Amino acid sequence: MEKKYKIEYLPSSVKDLTEIVDYIIIDSPQSAISFVDKIDASISRLEQFPFMGNVPKDIRPQSLGYRMLMIENFLVFYVVFDDIVEIRRIISGKRKYDFLL
Repeated sequence: MEKKYKIEYLPSSVKDLTEIVDYIIIDSPQSAISFVDKIDASISRLEQFPFMGNVPKDIRPQSLGYRMLMIENFLVFYVVFDDIVEIRRIISGKRKYDFLL
């Protein structure tokens, strides 16, 4: 039986996701729902495949053990522990992110 990792969201990632959805919902509630579904589906796959995300190119996030998923125009930053995948940030791919992590 394959190991299943537990997904945990830090408060910063919950805040990020809430702000993104609040912004999208202004123009299109359906798009906001679709976005949440895509985020949820992608992050849920980390339960089985926690190392599927890329290692960031920037040295600081690498040294802190971050991995990232790209979902549409957003980056999900996370760290893998023994049996936990900790979701730390969800930010626009257009932003400089190294100082946010």
